[in-house]
Amino acid sequence: MPFQMIHKALTALVIVVTSLTSTVNAQEFPPKKTITIVVGFAAGGSADSAARVIAKKLSEDLGQNVIVDNKPGAGGNIAHAYTATAPTDGSVILFGSIGPLSIAPHLMKLPYDPQKDLAPLTMGVTFPNVLVVIPELGVKNFKEYIAMAKKNPGKITFASTGSGSASHLQGELLNVRADIDTVHIPYKGGSPAMVDLLGGRVSSYYSALATADPYIKNGKLIPIATTGLKRAPTLPNVPTIAESGYPGFDASNWYAFVAPGKTPDLILERWNKALVAVLKDKTISTQLADHGLTPNPGTREDLAKYIASQSVTWGKIISERKITAE
Repeated sequence: MPFQMIHKALTALVIVVTSLTSTVNAQEFPPKKTITIVVGFAAGGSADSAARVIAKKLSEDLGQNVIVDNKPGAGGNIAHAYTATAPTDGSVILFGSIGPLSIAPHLMKLPYDPQKDLAPLTMGVTFPNVLVVIPELGVKNFKEYIAMAKKNPGKITFASTGSGSASHLQGELLNVRADIDTVHIPYKGGSPAMVDLLGGRVSSYYSALATADPYIKNGKLIPIATTGLKRAPTLPNVPTIAESGYPGFDASNWYAFVAPGKTPDLILERWNKALVAVLKDKTISTQLADHGLTPNPGTREDLAKYIASQSVTWGKIISERKITAE
């Protein structure tokens, strides 16, 4: 065989071997560098707390350094946009949330498509909000709340953490399902909403459980219903809206794990297995429960379907109620 032919054959072989090696290295798991879990909210909140509990266990299981990177702002959209263009080698994953993944696309033009530019890994945790009222409103339970709202359209106000937020859409969903007219009052976050609620400037609020808990215990707020399909373990005597005359009412909050959309399937599958193992760990479940969060691990396919179904649900409410981001 002529030298030139041998040279060409060897060159081709080197290219093939190099290509295969690059593919293997690109799909190495865990990647041989620090792994980052991106969180779209500030340190100290429920998302951040849960991510740090999970990150510590992941680091132990994978034998690799796992850190939490907080990128707050724009209701979590900054973190989601960042992750959509992050490295696809498995070194960056996102603890995504209901707002950017299922609600924001119906309210604003985003620089990314949640269902194309982010790849589902597994549902992380779910948690309901609790509908609380001030004693001055004069209702003691959910039935009385609905009765007052029907008798006095526009009298009852409800606070939210901002227009288009989960706490806003929960109130609008109840308006639609119960055919009532409670008035939305938006705030720039949970703290100012709670301040005005306690001050009597608004009459009700779809609050995070942990936020409302101390005020429920001291009698300053009355819990009348929770927004998930099951009763909250921390409020076992408080009924769900679903069991109070509105079957199927499910306005749970959730955080789910996603990765950059172009991440190879092999890495996505490995991430699913690693995260599911952590979320099923009894110690981790207990730690998350302390923050009012319920682990809900599943398949990548299940999460993709759930995100899509949530998008349909909230898109319909946004359209019907003519909700805007402002």
